[in-house]
Amino acid sequence: MRGDNVAVKGEPQDRALEFSAALWAMEFENVFNPYRHVCEIHDDEASPGVRLHNLEIYFAEAFRAMPRTAWIGRDLGYRGGRRTGLPLTDEAHLPSFCVAFNVDGARKATTTQTVAERTAAEIWRVIQAIEEPPFLWNAFPFHPHEADAPLNNRCHTRREFAACEDLLAAMMEAFDFERIFVLGNDAGRALERLGLPHTYVRHPSYGGQTEFRRQMAEAYDLRLEPRQPELAM
Repeated sequence: MRGDNVAVKGEPQDRALEFSAALWAMEFENVFNPYRHVCEIHDDEASPGVRLHNLEIYFAEAFRAMPRTAWIGRDLGYRGGRRTGLPLTDEAHLPSFCVAFNVDGARKATTTQTVAERTAAEIWRVIQAIEEPPFLWNAFPFHPHEADAPLNNRCHTRREFAACEDLLAAMMEAFDFERIFVLGNDAGRALERLGLPHTYVRHPSYGGQTEFRRQMAEAYDLRLEPRQPELAM
């Protein structure tokens, strides 16, 4: 199912199921689809179903609440969305996710120890200070990785994005956000291809945490405490 077959109107649960079904159906080489693939290291056979359920309840609540803003990242990360099925959210922040988005039942899908992701920690540090949480998504909603190296991150290709472009466009049309923030240049280029107005902010990785925090504090009129330096491990 391509994005142009996803209904823009309808009941929240119906729209949630249509979008999740479209995502479930997609397959790419050297790309982990968390809603249908099993990680040989961290999953069991039930894991994809748990992640798909997490996504469906997230979509259903989002279509009910219709958030006014969106934060769009690049791809799912191997320490974050690959494991949870949720954009910009790692396992350590699943409880925060449930509270912020008013969902009951988002669960840990992996069978190994809970893993945290630095990007998700920065994202959720800001979200927890916002009264109305944004809709979170990625330009390429799967985890692309190098061949024979499933637990690393790479940027999606132009061809991979093109295969998901209609779905992203349908999603943006369905929500009709008042303001869209893109996290980094790659996400910005994706929104430019769709002709959607957006606000660029620094991605909170590779030294971008301070600038990301400053830009979001300014955008949402927040007072965020300075980030404490990390202790050497």
